[in-house]
Amino acid sequence: MFFERLTSRFGIAWLTAAFGVPAVLALALLVNSALRHDQTSAPPARVAPAAPTAEPTAEPTVEPTPEESVPAAAPAPAGLPVVDYDPAPTGFPSDPRPQDTTPLTEGLTPTRRIAAYDAPGGRPLALLAPTISGVEVTMPVVEHRTGWTAVLLPSANRRIAWLPAGGWSTVALRDQLVVERRSHRLTWYRDGRATHSWPVSLGMPGQSTPLGRTFVLGRTPPPEAVYGGVDIFALGAIPDDPDAVPTGLRGAHIGLHSWYNDDTLGKNVTNGCIRLTRSAQRQLLAEVRPGTPLVVVERLATPPPTA
Repeated sequence: MFFERLTSRFGIAWLTAAFGVPAVLALALLVNSALRHDQTSAPPARVAPAAPTAEPTAEPTVEPTPEESVPAAAPAPAGLPVVDYDPAPTGFPSDPRPQDTTPLTEGLTPTRRIAAYDAPGGRPLALLAPTISGVEVTMPVVEHRTGWTAVLLPSANRRIAWLPAGGWSTVALRDQLVVERRSHRLTWYRDGRATHSWPVSLGMPGQSTPLGRTFVLGRTPPPEAVYGGVDIFALGAIPDDPDAVPTGLRGAHIGLHSWYNDDTLGKNVTNGCIRLTRSAQRQLLAEVRPGTPLVVVERLATPPPTA
């Protein structure tokens, strides 16, 4: 199932669905949250002649390698939208490796409002704020170029944003969550090694759990008993087809959460969310921080060990 906007901005009208169409959570949560070195090549050392001659030959002139240039960041125009819990503005580039399961080990948090660009030196399309609805936002870093850093974009699927230097800090990310749609399994990795693996329920036909890399935006208390009394993780992903979900779920994000029973584990019954056992959810809540990357694939080439 999906989770709606945070209660800090909107009142909650929870819906409880029949057979796997989860209750809608007006998530009071989130979403409201490189070292780079320029390398300078010194001119090569001058080589002395092997022996003096009557008419010394001039040494060849070797031009020093110029510093790699940094594409300039165009000033952000007034009136740029701020990325929040609504779908992100369009125009941002696609994630070049959406189903890459290589761990992303660095997260980025804005320390002030900063402009997000469609390319290094490209167009500023939106602003990223330190928080969404009061919750700090940490975005996994996916690429570095000289003077620029790319992150997974919140409130979007398989999109990245490029940020110039300044106005943000970084944090190490140890964990990664990988979901296999075909086998209905979620595997938790720490420092690149599989720690636990659990069965999950995923999205029903027409509302499939979106493929690709996303991340944990934050957590919220469960609004209804159907969640098993366990907090919920909201993800940066949104439905691939917003019009396919029930009207009451429009504008919601994909969630990672438990359920009041485990009868539907291993089945496609949700509105796109990832549903796992209460004990597994409690363990992830205790160990996994916001900003942790989560990638959904059809299947892994090498199946992880089962818990």
